Amino acid sequence: MNDPNQDKFVAMVTAKADVDLKLSDFAPRSCLRVVEHLVEKPRFPVIDYHNHLDSLHPGEVLRIMDACGVERIVNITMKTGEAALEMIRLFHDTSDRFSTIGWMDWSDVERPDFAQRSVERLERLVDQGACGIKFWKDLGLSVRNAKGDLLRIDDERLAPIFEKARQLDVPVMFHTADPDAFFEPIDRFNERYEELAAHPDWGFHGSYYSKRQLLEQRNRVFARHPDTVFVAAHVGESGEDLAFASETLENHPNVIIDFSARTPELGRQPYSAREFFLRFADRILFGTDLLPDVSMYRLYYRFLETADEYFEYPSHASRQGRWNIYGIHLPDDVLRKVYRENALRLLRKA
Repeated sequence: MNDPNQDKFVAMVTAKADVDLKLSDFAPRSCLRVVEHLVEKPRFPVIDYHNHLDSLHPGEVLRIMDACGVERIVNITMKTGEAALEMIRLFHDTSDRFSTIGWMDWSDVERPDFAQRSVERLERLVDQGACGIKFWKDLGLSVRNAKGDLLRIDDERLAPIFEKARQLDVPVMFHTADPDAFFEPIDRFNERYEELAAHPDWGFHGSYYSKRQLLEQRNRVFARHPDTVFVAAHVGESGEDLAFASETLENHPNVIIDFSARTPELGRQPYSAREFFLRFADRILFGTDLLPDVSMYRLYYRFLETADEYFEYPSHASRQGRWNIYGIHLPDDVLRKVYRENALRLLRKA
């Protein structure tokens, strides 16, 4: 109840609302009137170095690529064994505009000869046309050894796999940990509450290893194998902490990052993000990690090429947080590298 004796200005600036509108029903429309630039095709041809196409038909993907100026997509197959080889054949036989990165197979991790079997699987993948191998976040969070202990990312038993990748001259991609919010309680203070409420299995609060410990384990692998090329996916899982991402790149010249699925983080810190891209222009890969879609690609281009303000970021259905992003307006020489040239250096190795 309002106090009739309260100062009117004090009442105005201290008033709060107690509402029962469901958060999932809240869909505000911005009243900002700002310049908008629709970038239908990128300024230079694009290589999407990080995507997952297993559920799609290559012909359908090619139509979207043609509409959006995408020269090539690297499919990170999530299949293993013979199914992975079939996926390679499906896409590679359809068009030379597809490349494939294999998925780490943990099916026999309990066996004492696991490392050697993994090396042989990697050789077979590369022989069939794969251009790399990916280690997912399950390493360090859920993969367990024969004793039931979590397998550390820097476990020396994995070293032969990284050495074989060096010999085969193919990069190793790491998706280690996840956004910071995924390691916090899923509560009213979590900035990605709605996303985590939709995907509670993405939450790792209380995990045995903290996020920082997981990243430090990964970085020890980078240091131990200086002649192996590594791709640290999703801004090295440091999109919220570009100082740490910069430190990783400074300390490990064999590491390249992609920024797939991290425009929401980068685009809300546009000054720092632009400086980061300018500084590490030779070591950043374009990637989306979202199902190919015309509007999705155009939002990526808008983020990179324009100085537009406060626009929607590309994301999955549950979104990543209740904010919008700003463009970082990169110069042409940086766009060429990020869009295509950096990826070509890796693909020519395969």
